[in-house]
Amino acid sequence: MKGSLKPSQLRDQTLEELHDKERDLSEQLFALRLQKVTGQLEKPARVRQVRKDLARVLTILHERQASK
Repeated sequence: MKGSLKPSQLRDQTLEELHDKERDLSEQLFALRLQKVTGQLEKPARVRQVRKDLARVLTILHERQASK
């Protein structure tokens, strides 16, 4: 996955797709943190990017819950 996720792209996705994306990003973040601890992390900036993408997905999910 190159670049960051755009909020407009996320708003076009279904609720199920957003939950899948959230799960995927959470797993990626866990793996990156594990690599960081073991000294195998090649791109430290990737941790920040995944964290921000996860926050974007969660924001869209919370917006949808609030609008119900």
